[in-house]
Amino acid sequence: MDRRNFLKKAGLGFATVAAATAVPASLQAMINENQNQNQNYKTDKNMKHKVKVTVIDKKLYPELQAKYCADPNSGMCPCYNVGDEFLFERDEKNDHFWHGGINTLVKTTADPNTVAGGPQMPHCSEAWDAISRYIYTGLQGGSIMKGWMKHENEMICCCSDGTRPVIFKVERIDEE
Repeated sequence: MDRRNFLKKAGLGFATVAAATAVPASLQAMINENQNQNQNYKTDKNMKHKVKVTVIDKKLYPELQAKYCADPNSGMCPCYNVGDEFLFERDEKNDHFWHGGINTLVKTTADPNTVAGGPQMPHCSEAWDAISRYIYTGLQGGSIMKGWMKHENEMICCCSDGTRPVIFKVERIDEE
């Protein structure tokens, strides 16, 4: 029950309810839009959501590795390759999210056993920290990054390895 209905049922007068629930018009417009989106989502019970994650780039900052890393020649991230694709599902058969994304790799140019998210290795903790919130939101059918990205079902993010970050595209896929 929302706050307004609770106050009404509690027997408080209209003026008290209005004062207790007053919000700026711009915030109320955002609330109304979100409620409309949630109602639309709730009525479509046949919709299934998957999340595709694609490695779109890898960077290397050798000057930072030389200055700060224990191994100054660490090189590029060994866990991912540009073009790697992962598919996350959460249904009666699969729950990839709660297993650290192990076995979500669907496309790679490398040996799958050496890629994070492949059959033998969960996602790297630095990458997982960057992408997991968007994966979880997408699997629930939520908006990944509305208002920031061109498409509200996509996000571009990167791991937090400051000397060799990996850049990911996270994309919610809706299916009937």
